[in-house]
Amino acid sequence: MISPVLLMAFLFLVFLCINMPVAVAICLSTLLTATLSMGAFDIAAATVAQRMATGVYSFSLLAIPFFILSGLLMGQGGIASRLTDLASALVGRFPGGLAFVNILSCMLFGAVSGSATAAVSSIGGFIIPEMERKGYGREFSTAITITSATTGLLIPPSNIMIIYALVSGGMVSIGTLFVAGILPGITFGCLLMLVAGILCKKHGLGQAEPQARMSLWAAFRRAFLSLLLIVIVLGGILKGIFTATEAAAIAVAYAFLLSVVLYREIPWKNIPDILLQTGVTTAVVFLLIASSMAMSWILTLEDVPQQISSLMLAVSDNPIVILLLINLLLLMVGTFMDMTPAVLIFTPILWPVVENMGMHPVHFGIMLIANLCIGLCTPPVGTCLFVGCGVGKTSIAKVTPAALPFFAALLVALMLVTFIPSITTWLPGLFGML
Repeated sequence: MISPVLLMAFLFLVFLCINMPVAVAICLSTLLTATLSMGAFDIAAATVAQRMATGVYSFSLLAIPFFILSGLLMGQGGIASRLTDLASALVGRFPGGLAFVNILSCMLFGAVSGSATAAVSSIGGFIIPEMERKGYGREFSTAITITSATTGLLIPPSNIMIIYALVSGGMVSIGTLFVAGILPGITFGCLLMLVAGILCKKHGLGQAEPQARMSLWAAFRRAFLSLLLIVIVLGGILKGIFTATEAAAIAVAYAFLLSVVLYREIPWKNIPDILLQTGVTTAVVFLLIASSMAMSWILTLEDVPQQISSLMLAVSDNPIVILLLINLLLLMVGTFMDMTPAVLIFTPILWPVVENMGMHPVHFGIMLIANLCIGLCTPPVGTCLFVGCGVGKTSIAKVTPAALPFFAALLVALMLVTFIPSITTWLPGLFGML
């Protein structure tokens, strides 16, 4: 008789191949597998539905729609241009400075919005044409934007960290993950800047930008209120003033105040559309969470985490080899699966493996997220890749070769995060959060 897990994996891949939405593919493959295991469709349907409902029954998940809404308000509220001016004042004076401005702007905007795709569309929308006009090349400019936008998922606030905290079963708090992601996010950004600087010098791209003559103090004052969001969210969590969920609600109020009332970049008539977009995005994310939790239940029921742990430990008992195998697996998963289901499905599978090695759950979570961030900018289903090519008016086939040096930088950063735990754990330890 065929193994239920193999059947579920086969059905899931078949459903993906016929372009079925990921959440629906997960749900149907789980339901059909549960029906085979239980022998009755009605019992399987009731059980899967119960697991799905339980999967989204968490107060912490309320932070997700709030951060989605604050990200949309930030994306449309004039925040991007202010952060780009600040980035230009900081690094625009260097040769190839506009490439540095692009990376730093994506890091800053990703940090305040918590969304990689928002960073690609908001920053890329005006900086890619500007870079092309100054001779950097459309594909090169697009590649920089796509890869640097992923740093925003490591630098808090980040929805995917909330999901990992949920699936970890209380092993780590959202606030601890937020603090732990700061140095890894900066590491990724700095290595991208290093590669960009080498390529710009090698090919003679870019001179010091005129915007760099803007006073750093003037640019900082213009962007100060936008940057203050990070201080409010992290500072409030670290001081115990509010929870991560309450911080998300405060972020919405603050983003609304800036974008609609103070900057007046978003007219009141656009608010219903933004709320509708928030609702749609939230529904998609929550359906992914619910269906993935049901699939994780099947995997746990079939003892898959323990089997994979035994298999990996049978291959080698060397922690370096095991971590390399885990990274390779996650990089492959990230190329064809969205981050949310990947975190929900593979966290319980891989955790027993790294737990046996004594790896801290915070370190593992950041490593997991960093792996899947790279998948956002790789074909065939990288979300940032598709959005970036749309914004840059180019194709995946043209952008991918230009992005290869930046992929290499991301991989080096991933190895540093994987094998130097202090990059992840130092800041949380400094604040007594570990």
